[in-house]
Amino acid sequence: MPELPETETIARDLHRELIGRRITGVEVTRPDVLREVDAAALDRRTSHATIVRCWRRAKLVVIELDTGDRLVVQPRFTGALLIDAGDMPERERRYSTLAFTLDDGRRLHYRDIRRLGTVSVMEPRRFEAYSASLGIEPLDPAFTAGALSGLLRVSRQPVKKVLMDQRAVVGIGNIYANEALWRAGIDPSRAARDVSDGEARRLRDAIVAVLTESIAVRGTSFRDYVDASGGQGGFVHHLAVYGRAGEPCPRCGARLVGTHAIDGRSTVLCARCQG
Repeated sequence: MPELPETETIARDLHRELIGRRITGVEVTRPDVLREVDAAALDRRTSHATIVRCWRRAKLVVIELDTGDRLVVQPRFTGALLIDAGDMPERERRYSTLAFTLDDGRRLHYRDIRRLGTVSVMEPRRFEAYSASLGIEPLDPAFTAGALSGLLRVSRQPVKKVLMDQRAVVGIGNIYANEALWRAGIDPSRAARDVSDGEARRLRDAIVAVLTESIAVRGTSFRDYVDASGGQGGFVHHLAVYGRAGEPCPRCGARLVGTHAIDGRSTVLCARCQG
């Protein structure tokens, strides 16, 4: 967490709120989250720059500046980008690692409780090289059933592991891999190369549907994920399998099975529907 729907929600919020705002300064309180720049370089390259675009790539939030530089934030487990108009709760401010002051008096904090996320500054060529190392975007038109089938057929790894490999398909983490595989009726532990073309078509449609539906309700919040205003996502109320081991399958009523056999991550499935 956050996965694609959560970072997409954050990026859209920031784009709506921050376009045209000028950064007047930056305060770094936890420099261990910085990558490729130190605190002085971050201040030098962002102060007096204007925000021209905010968007998402994979699980990254990208903030483009009029200088050409891009602030690249990878929230990972407990990171959040929070807009503070002076009313941010103290429990959030306590874990702020850095804050950009804006010309309208607001501040943009990068809050990270465990400090496993990162903040980088990249010039365009560096960002393009970095982006090229990542896989296909699952909401792009290029993500067809044929494209997914091609990625799966060359791997002996479990299909769930391939879906979560950011070098293959970006943005899908544990929550949405579980949900998409259940919707498609595919055992997460099956070798990816054994997934038929027809199953790949169902899986592609399930991935697109679950991500799109989650974005519509602003992502999934269990503990740490919040949007740019500190609000929680609503998709937790729509989860069919993730976090529901031992409960009835919504489709057939069989008891959902939980396991950590795939990469040590929590996998929940219906042995009857996904057998």
